Amino acid sequence: MAIGDRYTVEGTDIHYVDLGLYDIEEMGSAYLLDAERPAVVDTGVGTRYEAILDGLAAIGVEPEELAFVVATHVHLDHAGGVGYLARDCPNATALTHEIGAPHLVDPEQLIEGTKAVVGEQYRYYADPLPVPEDRVESLSDGDRIDLGDRELRVHHAPGHAPHQIVLEAPWADAVFTADAAGIYVPSRGDLHPTTPPSRFDVPQSYTDLDTIRSLEPELLLYGHYGPAPAEGMLDGYETVLREWVADVEQARAELADEEAILEQFEERAVEEMGDAWPEWKCRNEARINARGVLGYLQYRDRS
Repeated sequence: MAIGDRYTVEGTDIHYVDLGLYDIEEMGSAYLLDAERPAVVDTGVGTRYEAILDGLAAIGVEPEELAFVVATHVHLDHAGGVGYLARDCPNATALTHEIGAPHLVDPEQLIEGTKAVVGEQYRYYADPLPVPEDRVESLSDGDRIDLGDRELRVHHAPGHAPHQIVLEAPWADAVFTADAAGIYVPSRGDLHPTTPPSRFDVPQSYTDLDTIRSLEPELLLYGHYGPAPAEGMLDGYETVLREWVADVEQARAELADEEAILEQFEERAVEEMGDAWPEWKCRNEARINARGVLGYLQYRDRS
């Protein structure tokens, strides 16, 4: 098992590739749907899009046969490879939520915004390629993606980001969770928050978990990372998220300086996650997620 390898979701014809986001195993998934009209769900940061093409070839899907490249949202750790796949798969249509679709056509704002959020971590990203406008289609809540012999059902889930969707795969009793159900670390079996700036919405995130619950999936297919049985996972993430938001709010009340707040959570992340992620990633992840909650709290107070 290694970065770039392809795996099959047990009991399904859904496959996934370890994209090695930030050169870390079990950090980012691209899913390959072996349907009459094949599809890819999420593409990583663009640096290993060839591993997706290799995975498709391994299941018998040639580049010209790929019908859809779906981004669950346009954050570049999920959508950074869309343009590369569109270039190499000439018949594929790029799909994402209507709020995010213009950014696939013109990704300049995405690049600027991502650099502002992730800082030096951007060295692991490839600048996204624009997708021709006539090859991008917008999705909205309730839409269905026709894969020929089956379909994906679209559910808007804007807590993590306004342009986020989750995708229901009824034939597999599965939901592609995007970032709505947190970060899953298979080697540890635990969940971690993902609450980035600038549009993270706390109460909507709880509503998004209810949306997924209402679909009663047996499987959750995480963008970060891989498949997991759904039992207990959504409740578990809600607990993680509520505790995380409360901790940031408490730190905000006790520490007047934002930098001191961020440094506190950086140190905690190194202690808690240092056996799974490099120290720099622990610190970066904690800083980004704390900033997202702080931004929401400031917005709430102004409102």
